[in-house]
Amino acid sequence: MSESLQARIGHQFASPDLLQRALTHRSFSVDNNERLEFVGDGVLNLCVALLLFTRFPDLSEGRLSRLRANLVNQQPLYELASELHLGGLMRLGDGEHKSGGAERPSILADALESVIGAVFLDAGFDAAQAVVERLFSGRITRIDPANQDKDAKSRLQEWLQGRRHGLPEYQLAGVSGQAHAQSFTVECRIPALRLTTTGEGASRKAAEQAAAESACQRLGA
Repeated sequence: MSESLQARIGHQFASPDLLQRALTHRSFSVDNNERLEFVGDGVLNLCVALLLFTRFPDLSEGRLSRLRANLVNQQPLYELASELHLGGLMRLGDGEHKSGGAERPSILADALESVIGAVFLDAGFDAAQAVVERLFSGRITRIDPANQDKDAKSRLQEWLQGRRHGLPEYQLAGVSGQAHAQSFTVECRIPALRLTTTGEGASRKAAEQAAAESACQRLGA
């Protein structure tokens, strides 16, 4: 199964053990993907920064930073990880597996960063940059800088109103974690389009924004 993942990301690992570790959650083993995630986070931010720097030569540092933040937050990483079918490849402990960890946005987003970190350690920066460009090029091509300074909920509302659709509905779908580190899951429902997206965040507001961003991506808003 990892062979198909390597084909999807466009990188054949010289050290397959790195990829296996990238897909290993801490609930499964002490030899897990947390350190790779740390490396992958840094590599991903630099790769996306270079892609944006090249594509938008006239944008200021502040606007480039906001574009990057919108691309590398949990929701888009989760969506990309889902497109790569990482959930079915994750090695999870029994408890995490039974509680739906293979579909949890935070776990899948972290796994994608880990995979990018693994590519970097396996073959260097150019290889990691090629993988990031392959994964993110479509999203970067669709960016409209004129709208990007607005938050996701505002962009989604304006898009729907411009097409005379009803406003989106946000509903809390779940809260997990300890009181000091809770994670909120919110559904964004657009009945007129029969579309429902989900978002996860450290607050209900952040989760709503993540769900709205997902809807914007689906609708091309």
